[in-house]
Amino acid sequence: MYSASGKRYGAMKYNRCGKSGLKLPAVSLGFWHNFGDTGVYANMKQMCFTAFDNGITHFDLANNYGPEVGSAERNFGRILKDEMGAYRDEMVISTKAGFRMWSGPYGDFGSRKYLLASLDQSLQRLGLEYVDIFYHHRMDPETPLEETMGALATAVSSGKALYVGLSNYDGATLERACAILESLHCPFVINQNRYSIFDRSIENNGLKKTSERLGKGIIAFSPLEQGLLTDRYLNGIPDDSRIRTDGRFLREDALSDKRLSQIRTLNEIAARRGQTLAEMALAWVLRDSAVTSVIIGASKPEQILDNIKAIENTVFTKEELDEMDRICAE
Repeated sequence: MYSASGKRYGAMKYNRCGKSGLKLPAVSLGFWHNFGDTGVYANMKQMCFTAFDNGITHFDLANNYGPEVGSAERNFGRILKDEMGAYRDEMVISTKAGFRMWSGPYGDFGSRKYLLASLDQSLQRLGLEYVDIFYHHRMDPETPLEETMGALATAVSSGKALYVGLSNYDGATLERACAILESLHCPFVINQNRYSIFDRSIENNGLKKTSERLGKGIIAFSPLEQGLLTDRYLNGIPDDSRIRTDGRFLREDALSDKRLSQIRTLNEIAARRGQTLAEMALAWVLRDSAVTSVIIGASKPEQILDNIKAIENTVFTKEELDEMDRICAE
């Protein structure tokens, strides 16, 4: 049985989600790829223990995380039941629904039927009575926004979620959704979106500015561009890399000669700062007061410890930021 360290909160920084009362650790642990049925359960446990012992109190899941879909929630539910359940009130556990989860017309996007059924299934897999944050995982162009937001409000009023969030929304849709949720007195606190040195989409689609203006938090996923912003690919594509072994989400053409040159130049800046490229990439996201937390993925406990080091230096000079902008614009 796992025994938590009494020292775990010392080094971690905790940031408020916008103007809400909820705080998240600057670094959160994501369960997208390495907690499914293809993973090793003993390694999953050690990653959770390492994260929690080092102040990572937020665990980010979704109904379709695996592979197979649902298996990340099921495996984390087993870890909670067997090892970490005594610390439930020291954790923020989030899950999502919005991508295809089951066949037929009711297992995808943003209908009330899908979202509430999915949440019930997630809670069953996790072995929990509630999650702390329940997200709608992506915008739905066909379902009325009022229906989707109403389902999120029901998740809270039914006691199955404490807060709600939106993921992969743009600024204009966020603003409309926020107005609906406020009219329903639903505690909407955070947006989850892709954000990295290489991906500035939330700066261009209005999400970042709108979120700041409305007093909502932002939690960034893929801050390392699925490993490109690490030392993993500095010398080309390793045989055991995600590109070689999977290729579904990170394809070989993502590492063009131009991109590789950018990565190597960014690595030189990181070295001047006394950081690894991964540490600098995470610090770049966290430097912004609009960002509440970054979600890291890991395949072994040591990677979690390495990534946490990013919080030690999140201050950049104007010259550094300008140089990084120029590199990415090339």
